Amino acid sequence: MLCSLVFFVLANLLGSCLCLSPNFVACQVQKPKGMSPLVGCPPETIFVSQDVNDKHARFHSVQDAVLSLPELSSATILIAEGEYNETINVTRKGPLTMLGQLPTSALDSINRPFANRSDVPLKQNLVKIWNNQFVHTGMDDATSAVLLVAPSFNASLIGAGPTGAPLQPLFGNTDFKAYNIDFENRAANFSISQALVTDISYANASFYGCSFASFQDTWYTGRNGSTYVVDSIIYGQTDYLFGFGTAWFQNVVLANRACGGGIVAWKGTNLTDAPGNRYGAYIADSSIIRSPDANATTVTAGKCFLGRPWNDLATTVYLRTFMDSTVQPVGWTPFDSARPVIMNTTFYAEYDSTGPGGNTSMRIPLEHILTKEQAKDFTIDKVFLEPPKWIDQTYLF
Repeated sequence: MLCSLVFFVLANLLGSCLCLSPNFVACQVQKPKGMSPLVGCPPETIFVSQDVNDKHARFHSVQDAVLSLPELSSATILIAEGEYNETINVTRKGPLTMLGQLPTSALDSINRPFANRSDVPLKQNLVKIWNNQFVHTGMDDATSAVLLVAPSFNASLIGAGPTGAPLQPLFGNTDFKAYNIDFENRAANFSISQALVTDISYANASFYGCSFASFQDTWYTGRNGSTYVVDSIIYGQTDYLFGFGTAWFQNVVLANRACGGGIVAWKGTNLTDAPGNRYGAYIADSSIIRSPDANATTVTAGKCFLGRPWNDLATTVYLRTFMDSTVQPVGWTPFDSARPVIMNTTFYAEYDSTGPGGNTSMRIPLEHILTKEQAKDFTIDKVFLEPPKWIDQTYLF
């Protein structure tokens, strides 16, 4: 009776809550001592805890829980508060939802986003998954990732240059979701090398109220990957949003720890190889700021480029985004000295940018400053070519 009452109260209290999932918050909120942490959770939810004495925990490692799952069925994993030093590798096809526990104080956070540029420091979650891997000579970038969602090792590979690793005839997870988890690559407190947090390739994945922290190559949406990130924080310095798939970032904070390369480095694919594709990075209703954890001696004012083209078919679009003074006035930069020109096959665009860095008067001539009518062509449904069924539309923000 008590368990049912708790579930009823939480579900109804938070049914109209912004910035938490009404589908899962009753499961995620930490329960009183003596009550099962799985009260309010979907049937068959697996509980992971580092506490070896927790009788409710089926596993003490998140990856062990992932490996226990069958290939095709839907699954939910609830992760107890803690710092998990491990790499998560999801190769299965079946839908998987990973939930980080929430403090009871989350009940006081109605209408408060997780990703708020005014917060100093920026918010953190109770659950952190981290490693400290970085790329050495001869290694593929994928080997450093904290979270991989790809159907095979070869599918996770990134490769080098404008074409990258060979195309794979595979598709992996159709619906991966993560809520209220901080993913961190702690290789160093500076840009030591490529040190990925995510590698989402040949899969669909979405993230809610999460954070992703590194310096170089933090976020990767790989070939044939589709990703959606909302109400989340992404920390980085160099090309910290990079990819070869389709990525939509909604109401996120992009936190510049320093400036190098561009915020975004993307690759595109021609319409012959991938008919109708809209591969690219799309950042909407978001904020670009100097990270509160940036080294005090690091100069960022006017130093951070919005992006650079990983190949000549790159697409990056900023919609209604606040840009602080870290943004370089010209906006965009060539990839390197070997490719010193941004080709006109690249598509860079902005609509209704605001803030000190949002002044577009000095942007490069190739950039498209969109009209209100033109901006209507950039919506989630149009970018993903259909309404994505793998996005949780109940997570309001």
